[in-house]
Amino acid sequence: MNISIFRPQRVAKGRISLFILLTLCSVTVGYGQSGGLRNRVSFGTSGPGRSSVDTSYLDVDQDIAGQLLPFDELVKLAAVYSPLLRYQSEIVNGLSASYDVTKAQILQNAGASANYSGGNQSIIPLTGPTRDPIGQVANGFRAGVDVRISLFDVFGRKHLLRQAYSNQRAATIQKDVIEMQLRRDLIAVYQDMITAQQILKIRLTDEQASLAALRIAEAENQKGRITTEGLAAANSRYIETRAVTEQIKGDFLKNVYFFETMMGVPMQRLKRR
Repeated sequence: MNISIFRPQRVAKGRISLFILLTLCSVTVGYGQSGGLRNRVSFGTSGPGRSSVDTSYLDVDQDIAGQLLPFDELVKLAAVYSPLLRYQSEIVNGLSASYDVTKAQILQNAGASANYSGGNQSIIPLTGPTRDPIGQVANGFRAGVDVRISLFDVFGRKHLLRQAYSNQRAATIQKDVIEMQLRRDLIAVYQDMITAQQILKIRLTDEQASLAALRIAEAENQKGRITTEGLAAANSRYIETRAVTEQIKGDFLKNVYFFETMMGVPMQRLKRR
């Protein structure tokens, strides 16, 4: 008769090991799902003279559209603070002033004068029985207006006015074109930023899964259940996923910085309150 003898210690030990591995895996994955520090992207710098509020954070797990202001409000802010539009506005103002100067330029050919003279200035007759003065003709106020119109003012002035007005209108239209291009670029960068964020979320999940696999491989290697080559393969897998994650994170950051530069407003002011 064959009698089978169970070894409860070995079975218990195996269950305990399995429980530890599953717990380790759950803790690792749970850490990633709870939004750790790697899921928060920082912008701005803190330094002397700057408070900690200057550093803004974007949570990768939350959609960009939910963290930033509505897109229409962002476009309105860009129209006010964008360096390109501000520069073009100054050009329009300068050409408007040039047009006003051209309209008033004709006044340089007109002049006015006034003076007063007084004293003993008389007209004395040289002949006649008497040599008494007959009047003070040079005393009193004198005023006059001098107007000179050149042929250029007659035939060329209208062309100068037309040229100055056309330059002003061209600068105004160019401002509208720049505003349209800015809106188009904002749409492109905004969409690229959203796409990069979604890819980064996927890569972070992959990185967390490979990290959990690496921790399990390390525990298994300590118990002699896998070879060193298996541990090295798990480590290589984690390094590859970590490198890809950092690259995608860099692309996401570049899009955010491009967006911030085009807006002309710090990221802190673009976030919802």
